Amino acid sequence: MKLVIHELNDLNAVAHQLLAEGRHQSVWLFEGDMGAGKTTLIKALCRALGVVSTVQSPTFSIVNEYTTHEGHSVYHFDCYRLRNEIEALDIGIEEYFDSGDYCFIEWPERITSLWPATYYQVYLSADSAGSRTVETNSVS
Repeated sequence: MKLVIHELNDLNAVAHQLLAEGRHQSVWLFEGDMGAGKTTLIKALCRALGVVSTVQSPTFSIVNEYTTHEGHSVYHFDCYRLRNEIEALDIGIEEYFDSGDYCFIEWPERITSLWPATYYQVYLSADSAGSRTVETNSVS
């Protein structure tokens, strides 16, 4: 699927479309350049899932846990600061992946050998006019 976000008002609709397409995958990998909109899109996805806690980038904590109004957990990872995959293993990333809860991972290219066998891949890019393109791929 390929979607274009022209303005912030488009985000909620895009989030719902992505959740409809990727609903069978719990691990989502978000790739794109710095400033492409990964965290902003994840915030919209969390809103669509009914997250009641504040969603912010886990740049320093590596992982944030959010809770939906139904009591489900959503995990948000930022692997940018990881020096190696061992650090990801040390925080128990495989247990998060195996939980069945949504795991939204920014900078997954830092932990490629740890990717599960099935995942939903989201590529974001920005153009000079400020529009964002979202391309997805489901791997199973």
